[in-house]
Amino acid sequence: MNDTVTAATDTRPLTEVAVGILIRPDGQVLLAQRPTGKPYAGWWEFPGGKFEPGEQAHEAIVRELHEELGLTVKSSRAWLVREHTYEHARVRLHFRLVDRWSGEPESREGQAFGWCDPANAGVSPLLPATAPLMRLLALPALYAISAAHLLGTEVFLSRLDKALGEGLKGLQLREPGLADGAFEHLFAEVLLRCRRHSVMLLVNSQHPARFWAQADGVHLRAAEFTVPGYSLQVPRDQLTWVAASCHDERELSQAASIGVDFAVLGPVGPTQSHPGAAGMGWPGFAAIAALTPVPVYALGGLVTDDLRAARTAGAHGVAMIAGAFGRR
Repeated sequence: MNDTVTAATDTRPLTEVAVGILIRPDGQVLLAQRPTGKPYAGWWEFPGGKFEPGEQAHEAIVRELHEELGLTVKSSRAWLVREHTYEHARVRLHFRLVDRWSGEPESREGQAFGWCDPANAGVSPLLPATAPLMRLLALPALYAISAAHLLGTEVFLSRLDKALGEGLKGLQLREPGLADGAFEHLFAEVLLRCRRHSVMLLVNSQHPARFWAQADGVHLRAAEFTVPGYSLQVPRDQLTWVAASCHDERELSQAASIGVDFAVLGPVGPTQSHPGAAGMGWPGFAAIAALTPVPVYALGGLVTDDLRAARTAGAHGVAMIAGAFGRR
């Protein structure tokens, strides 16, 4: 089914909708099938529903999941917000990750439901607003940034081996000032390790584009993608992931508009490279990330223990350099 109204021409008022993403410890997510009599009947989606007057997103998802599936939501956190145009409505979808709940799902509206693997849902068709998000749920909570230029190559590789052994699943290779030959050697060593451990590897856009597709994609610098008319040097379909570094609301909006999969936003706190800068703090981060349509990692003097605070502020996870690999 194709939408007949485009977002650019749709003047209908936005309907606010809360959407709950429940993830079990084994990584399976809960999907429900829209019942007969509703638009898109038979299509699969994350459960949720419209806000009632005066409700916020968390309150709406608590009520909807109880009414639809008999679940008691104990906590949820903001993940991302997207607008979508359907034939029957123009909606703003507030996707929330449900951290804790009690009870087992039961069909209270005659709908089918099931736990599915995000990488291969096994049900179809997926609602147009649901399908693109399934792969984003696989993004790791921790996104490390390489530090060979700070530690030296051998020390960095040794610490990378340790981090990979402890479960690191996301890495950006960013090595300012490293000579071409030295970077090529480092890239080969890092790629080998990441493939061995099934780790997402992105290459910073300051490095030649020929490395981007050999890895899993590219991490863009704000000074590049904010230039009017910017386009990728590598066809998008050759890159599994495209990410971007952002420092304010304007850059985050621009990153989303060019179709990045996720972004890094900061600095939240003082960093080793800018020790005198206070950073935006968690309230500043939360204000910028509040309506982000893409998952956002918090960056800036953070460590693994900051993950809870980051998620409370609306972050998907934490990006870090020293927090992942230590200092010299």
